[in-house]
Amino acid sequence: MSRPEGISLTRKHILVLGGARSGKSQFAQNLARELGGQVLFVATGEAKDEEMEQRITQHRRNRPSSWRTLEAPIGVAERIGQEASDAEVIILDCLALLISNLLLYEGDRVTDYCIAEEKMLAEVKKLIDCTNKLDAHFIIVSNEVGLGLVPPNKLGRIYRDLLGRANQLLAKNATEVYLLVAGLPLRIKPATNLLL
Repeated sequence: MSRPEGISLTRKHILVLGGARSGKSQFAQNLARELGGQVLFVATGEAKDEEMEQRITQHRRNRPSSWRTLEAPIGVAERIGQEASDAEVIILDCLALLISNLLLYEGDRVTDYCIAEEKMLAEVKKLIDCTNKLDAHFIIVSNEVGLGLVPPNKLGRIYRDLLGRANQLLAKNATEVYLLVAGLPLRIKPATNLLL
């Protein structure tokens, strides 16, 4: 299988998918350690309540202190472009929160699918352009939310559909894609047994 157009043969663009508590973040961090070099960790989560604050604190403890952290709830590509000059590995954790932030940012709830899709496509296109322009390995972590129940409300369904579409766009651009299940990684791209 050929590499996606515009991607350097020396850089890896890795998408790590999985459900909640599947081991995605730890796996992504292990990949970053294996790739070596200066790491920029891009965090999209915001501490809007005590429980989320505790989660973020725990995530910080799990990362090496030598890694730089960039907090960017939206506008991720622009912020990476400003901050990534010496980064050799960039981890974005996670795309699921980025898409959620786009839908809920500044107290607005985007419940019009066309408007939400436009916002998501613009953000993901900029992110893909960023991964293709910068001379760094990218590891993007995202949730696989399409395997569960259909959300009971419109906003939940819009979120699920947009995240699924964003995952597809990033997977198409990626050189490697992994699915984490119960802490175990399954490489799904490149794979010789799949017809893509």
